[in-house]
Amino acid sequence: MTILVVADHDNVSIKGATFNTVKAAIACGGDIHLLVAGHGANEVAQAAAHIEGVSQILYADAAQFEHGLAEELAAQVTAIALDYSHILFPATASGKNVAPRVAAQLDVAQISDISRVVSADTFERPVYAGNAIATVQSSDTIKVVTVRPTAFEAAAHTESAVAIQTILAVQPAAVTTFVGAEISKSERPELQGASIVVSGGRGLGSQAQFNALLSPLADKLQAALGASRAAVDSGYAPNDLQVGQTGKIVAPQLYIACGISGAIQHLAGMKDSKVIVAINKDPEAPIFGVADYGLVGDIFEFVPELVAQI
Repeated sequence: MTILVVADHDNVSIKGATFNTVKAAIACGGDIHLLVAGHGANEVAQAAAHIEGVSQILYADAAQFEHGLAEELAAQVTAIALDYSHILFPATASGKNVAPRVAAQLDVAQISDISRVVSADTFERPVYAGNAIATVQSSDTIKVVTVRPTAFEAAAHTESAVAIQTILAVQPAAVTTFVGAEISKSERPELQGASIVVSGGRGLGSQAQFNALLSPLADKLQAALGASRAAVDSGYAPNDLQVGQTGKIVAPQLYIACGISGAIQHLAGMKDSKVIVAINKDPEAPIFGVADYGLVGDIFEFVPELVAQI
């Protein structure tokens, strides 16, 4: 049994979720190959060769892979799919874009967002915003799976490197064209990879107060900023900061929720955090049900005081 993991990368470095996906592949058993499809991504392939548990790197270098277009990546994966029993993608924006296309082309069911590998053909995945866990068994010859990165430890880095095999890139699908990208840059850590996250909710009242209250705390802790959907919908924070069922799934070492009530959709995105601190003036707020530490009071008093004490 041989398993293919499709790397998520930006042609410069591997995204952390790929390491967690390799760990899930290890739990499935068998040899693990890792596909790096990119353009000028030699450094990515070299780095991938040092991931523990991977037995071979497949490197496809072509111009059509430069921008990670889902149609182009899906065509490459499908071209080599018959050699594998499992094809695993991290459940990132890229992975969730490519995996359904691969599953459709192979005429198999996709198993989405797994949180545990029970056996080679049986997996667990959260449903109903994480309130229930479904056990899914697949009889498909090729299993197309997306992996929830926060549910698995990251595969380790090794000093030794495995072989890198350059494979022939498929002909461009040419059904979509890359027009441009607007990438926001920040000195703060990336939200999904941060060890500390400071999040704000509707209780902050405005974009100005969101930034004025949370930015000093995030800066002191060298943390990433997050937000509830209510805060994003109200215009307090940009969409890429949203944490929750319809946003990003995070599991940092420390999650500080400021003025967040704890709707089930938000809890689905952060309840796996190692330590959760909640600050809310409502003692009945659902967020306190998952918090390790709770502060009942006015965030406009507590947060500045917390910043001053750090």
